[in-house]
Amino acid sequence: MSHKKFPIHPARPELICWGCDRYCAADAMACGNGSDRTQHPSELFGPDWAEWEPPVEQRRDPPSHPSDKSTG
Repeated sequence: MSHKKFPIHPARPELICWGCDRYCAADAMACGNGSDRTQHPSELFGPDWAEWEPPVEQRRDPPSHPSDKSTG
């Protein structure tokens, strides 16, 4: 069984519910959701949503405490 290819930049994403593999029309959802359609990621995060990567944090040394210093 093959999966449907998820469109990266659909022409009219507002016409489809993206919540499951059925891709129902927004006005005829068959999945039983019934309340509201799931938006495509491009509607939520913009056209470059597929290139987004989480920010990488720089590793920092723990702060030194005055009590850690040895007194000669």
